[in-house]
Amino acid sequence: MAESTIQDHPLTGWDKPELDLSNAEWHSSSRGLGDVQIAFVEGFIAMRNSGRPESPSLIFTPAEWGAFVSGAREGEFDLT
Repeated sequence: MAESTIQDHPLTGWDKPELDLSNAEWHSSSRGLGDVQIAFVEGFIAMRNSGRPESPSLIFTPAEWGAFVSGAREGEFDLT
């Protein structure tokens, strides 16, 4: 993502580049339907829906990814 595009982005503090994920090595948990895949690209972590790999990927900084994984381990996203 070009510098001017980053500055014009509607999300305050948005500083992630638009990564080229065409050659990313995707990793899957292989736990069935709704699987997500992750890839480590240029110091960021990309996450996508394995059932719809053409959909946009979420991009995390290492700190954001750590907070996400920690929250998941602690049950922050559990439905119950």
